[in-house]
Amino acid sequence: MASVEVSLKDAMTSVEGALGAAVVDYSSGMALGTLGGGKDLDLTVAAAGNTDVIRAKVRTMELLGLSGQIEDILITLESQYHLIRLVTGRSGNGLFLYLVLDKSRSNLAMARHQLKRIEEQLEV
Repeated sequence: MASVEVSLKDAMTSVEGALGAAVVDYSSGMALGTLGGGKDLDLTVAAAGNTDVIRAKVRTMELLGLSGQIEDILITLESQYHLIRLVTGRSGNGLFLYLVLDKSRSNLAMARHQLKRIEEQLEV
């Protein structure tokens, strides 16, 4: 099992093209930890905003009567991928991992695979 800090370091070093990572509580929108980011990528603002994305998707699934759980949500920008992965372990209920990737330097399939591995090892 890995702590928030270890998980964020793992995401930034093992995922090619990673620009920033966060572990976020989507009931409050607060980031429990962030790593990376910068002037053009405020991870605390992104954490709060992506909380609304998850809430909207959960509401939509309920309205549509869709069963199952969200694994991840991908937002594709011109030069970046924003990957949101819900934490499913018993200690991670209500949390998600947020990873921002440089689109030109990353492999989306490998990033999803690595983020799943990191999510499975996260202990909060």
